[in-house]
Amino acid sequence: MKEKNSQKTKRGAIARAWSAFKFYGCNVVLLSVLTGLASGVIVTFYNICTGYGEQYSRRLYELVLEHPAFIPLLLLGLAAAAVVIGTLVRFVPMIRGSGIPQIEGACRGKFAFNWYVTLCSMFAASLACVFLGLAAGSEGPSIELGGCVGEGTGRVLRRSYMMRRLQIASGASAGFAVAFNAPVTGTIFALEEAFKSFSPQIFVSASVSVLSALAVRTGIRSALGMSVGFSFEHFVFASSFDWRGYLFTAAAALVVALVAVAFYHSVTAAGKLFKKITFFKGAGKFIIPFVISGAFGLVTAFAMGGGHSFIDSLATCGTGVYDGISVLGASAAVSLAVIVVFRFILMTLYMSCGVPCGVFIPMLAVGAGTGALLSALFVGVGMPSEYCDYIVVICMSVFFTAFVRAPVTGLFMVFELTGQFTNALPALMGVIIALLVAEVCRTEPGYERNLHNYMRDMGYTGELRHFTFTVTVQPRSLADGGKINKIIWPSGGLVTAITSADGRSVVPSGGTRLSEGQVIEFECSADDGDEVLDYLYTIVGKP
Repeated sequence: MKEKNSQKTKRGAIARAWSAFKFYGCNVVLLSVLTGLASGVIVTFYNICTGYGEQYSRRLYELVLEHPAFIPLLLLGLAAAAVVIGTLVRFVPMIRGSGIPQIEGACRGKFAFNWYVTLCSMFAASLACVFLGLAAGSEGPSIELGGCVGEGTGRVLRRSYMMRRLQIASGASAGFAVAFNAPVTGTIFALEEAFKSFSPQIFVSASVSVLSALAVRTGIRSALGMSVGFSFEHFVFASSFDWRGYLFTAAAALVVALVAVAFYHSVTAAGKLFKKITFFKGAGKFIIPFVISGAFGLVTAFAMGGGHSFIDSLATCGTGVYDGISVLGASAAVSLAVIVVFRFILMTLYMSCGVPCGVFIPMLAVGAGTGALLSALFVGVGMPSEYCDYIVVICMSVFFTAFVRAPVTGLFMVFELTGQFTNALPALMGVIIALLVAEVCRTEPGYERNLHNYMRDMGYTGELRHFTFTVTVQPRSLADGGKINKIIWPSGGLVTAITSADGRSVVPSGGTRLSEGQVIEFECSADDGDEVLDYLYTIVGKP
């Protein structure tokens, strides 16, 4: 009898292993490869186009400055373009802002969207913003474009609801990795920001998509003779830090974190004001950020584009001298202050108004510029100049962490964007200070707040109903042998009760391991109960 039970147990283990292999190898991996390849192609070409767009807009503004009579025509053209793009945003609200909060909401199953309309609209609208000379980055739209590709892959191949959610996150991670050339940070983004949880399915799916997308990016850029290296490779980190380095780093992190908190409140206040502007059915409010962008761009080219060139110009190779920064002939310190203020104002207007452009790199540029300004001041009071480059890079991460509340992503971003992996402790200290300041100031994660506002404006929250489902774990299903906290359950739901096959009640917790025959009671809030039930059956198996 024991031998028969042993053989039965062994066959069950083999069957579960085969089921897991089919799920991961034949479903998750292959689908994620397709998502990564498609995302790599689209996002790589998108970033190439935005690169040309920044060059074109700079030449256009230089030409206008050479012939000042054209300045009114430029501003009038920006106002007209603003109304057109604002109207497009009204019809396709998924492209409002950078698109990152909306993609995060779709990852978590909070709402559905039309992937090809969103993809084409965001591609065109955000690219137009770059060509018009706005301080617009390509990274946020790249994440949304990748998420759209993931949803499209799942839809075209008729995958389950769970697999489509996985592919949205995987495509978004691939878009992030392609835009930044940062594979580890892209994978972490899916875990920390998109799903806000860890599971083998998310990790495998995101990692495979990221690797596939980066392979495509490398191939395309190499074939076109373009660089495939790091984003900010000119920064030189100090080989060692003494007590002064930690002291100045902590002071800079504290100031930049407070700037990020001020940015959060500025976006909130400006958003309330923009809601009151209703002419052209709300599209008229886009005129304000577009025209102001044009005015700032005429003052300094550093107020244009995503901010890559501005951040690169802050690299001093350890000298602490910012010779390449000048606005209207002013000193480096005054010029840095002007650029930071300009970009702070523009980012506030873009995010609060909902301009379809990336604010990811522009936010990092505000943090880096503030860090450079502080470094210049610190050198004047005795800080060794060799710490300047490192403080600038850490301040990028601090601003991002304080606003987005994604510390692991922010920490790894420091190293992957520069290609240098020394002195991790000061970077960790900066990230911790950013989190503490955000907690003390009681600010919400920026993208979470934007997602909440989007769902409220679109009326999604009022459509949810409460459902209770009772399902049984089938043998060799994904749930059979899995822990509750390692399974991607339907969004907004919770396992509330478990009854074993022998009738015993089990109090569910994150570490509870499920097994065949158990009856699960699952409660959630959703707008479509049938879709949730179908999703549950993909996890526990159909009876």
